[in-house]
Amino acid sequence: MLAKLDTIEQEALTSLGSVEDEESLERWRVKHLGRSSPLMGTFDQLGTLAKGERPTVGRRANEIKKVLETAYQENSETLRTTAIQRSLQAESLDVTLPGRTALHGRLHPTTQTMRTIYAIFADMGFQIYLSREVETDEYNFQLLNFPPHHPAREMQDTFFVESEGDRGDNPLLLRTHTSPGQIHAMREFAAANPENPPPVRIILPGMCYRYEQITARAEMQFNQVEGLAVGSDITFGDLKGTLSDFARRLFGQQVRSRFRASHFPFTEPSAEMDIECFVCGGSGCSVCKRSGWLEILGCGMVHPVVLQNGGYDPQRYTGFAFGMGPERSTMLRHRIDDIRYFFGNDLRFLEQF
Repeated sequence: MLAKLDTIEQEALTSLGSVEDEESLERWRVKHLGRSSPLMGTFDQLGTLAKGERPTVGRRANEIKKVLETAYQENSETLRTTAIQRSLQAESLDVTLPGRTALHGRLHPTTQTMRTIYAIFADMGFQIYLSREVETDEYNFQLLNFPPHHPAREMQDTFFVESEGDRGDNPLLLRTHTSPGQIHAMREFAAANPENPPPVRIILPGMCYRYEQITARAEMQFNQVEGLAVGSDITFGDLKGTLSDFARRLFGQQVRSRFRASHFPFTEPSAEMDIECFVCGGSGCSVCKRSGWLEILGCGMVHPVVLQNGGYDPQRYTGFAFGMGPERSTMLRHRIDDIRYFFGNDLRFLEQF
């Protein structure tokens, strides 16, 4: 049996010398190390040998198996290296060609604008306050001076999570604006000292949802940045000064702004803020619809009812609030004519920022 093993080893090593590629090497492995090979058959025959022979024969068979496996690995690595070298020699490589620019990830244009807005208001002393996206009708409307069946609710078509019959007049819904965060924030601040609530100076960014027809100017989901300042002796002049400075920092120091009277149930008085069209310089063009002005946000003094609902005595405290759309500001800054680009995931659009 030992002589037979020597013959098996010699034949295997001899035939390995004629192997020239990986395919023939695999055939060699199956023939000499496979389950049906003569070497593996030797292990099956150990039970038929005398007890004195089994250890010697088994040890010798294992030695041969290790020798053949080592030879197989060495030849496999040699053939692989040779194949790579042949490939490099066969292919032409022009080392003078310029390298390929590595692609880097980047921030979404809305995210870039929102971070700029955060930085501007941080310089003014505002803190970021986050509130939830699923709200109750009470916080989204009622506490903001939108009583049930109020006609102003028609300004905001709403996605309801629950039907009105499930919770009466207080169903769950996807917030239509970030203004519910005003009530959450004021109540949280007032809870620390109900007798003398501390001043509030925050911005509230987040996603909002409205059941609207998607067009080039309107989306069913969009970002908003709400602002709220509450304290003693806050006036409309503070509101105008804050927002005028914000506009200069965001759109350039030369930009002019104006305020127009408007109406929002949660502010009184209310206004909308425009900036002078930076495309035509105020002379009128297609971007500003020949008006010379571009609307960027709505604002006003916090309504006394809203202050009361937030835990602040309207006889002692006043405040202002504003709300803006980062997508709208991004469209103005970069002259983008379709809001649908922001959620279309088109790399041709996103890679420009």
